[in-house]
Amino acid sequence: MAAYRLDVISLAPRAFAPLAELGVIGRAFAAGGAELHLHNPRDYATDRYRKVDDEPYGGGAGMVLKPEPVFSAFESIPVCSRRRVLLMTPQGQPMTQADLQRWAESHDQLVLLCGHYEGFDERIRSLADEEVSLGDFVLTGGELPAMTIINGVVRLLPGTVGTPASLVEESHSDLLLEHPHYTRPAEFRGMTVPDVLRSGDHGAIAKWRQQQREQRTADRRPDLLDRWNRRSNAENDNVGTN
Repeated sequence: MAAYRLDVISLAPRAFAPLAELGVIGRAFAAGGAELHLHNPRDYATDRYRKVDDEPYGGGAGMVLKPEPVFSAFESIPVCSRRRVLLMTPQGQPMTQADLQRWAESHDQLVLLCGHYEGFDERIRSLADEEVSLGDFVLTGGELPAMTIINGVVRLLPGTVGTPASLVEESHSDLLLEHPHYTRPAEFRGMTVPDVLRSGDHGAIAKWRQQQREQRTADRRPDLLDRWNRRSNAENDNVGTN
């Protein structure tokens, strides 16, 4: 199987160095399951000062990332058969676990465009298939969001996680939050492991875990539980009409 290709256009490529030492993510890169390629727009600047930003037309505070070096960096990247280009921007759609699963399963290359400075020239948006945000806040650049996406996608690739079943019922995999986990000892400082988990009754354990998932989601993220209930009801209605 060909390696999953990740291309990042960033003015701070050294920010991505820790990924090579990050547990299963680093091992996936070392084993060839994924490849990370970094492209610095400054290397494509044509003036003697390697300038990549300029003042905004119309005035205003801050500097704006110029389109020429970004386009040149982008056009230097090989194109794989199932490529997706993502622009890191607080104006984008908030990322979800479903997005990570979609990018991991439906594509074999992600190109991640990282903004910087006050913003980027509007024409850079034309390169992207999707605009992605981590949430309703602003960071100094797109490097942290890009690293988050790389982490989230690579861990879903075949062979990255030693026990693939551990990915099935984790938080947000199907809207519900994950159930509680316990390990030895059975009692610690007055806190005990629920009896059902030590019963050996796998049916009862599965039922308890599902109840815990629903209750934990109701307590912490009722918005997710509402979406899960509506989806479950729609699926049941579809079954009833077929």
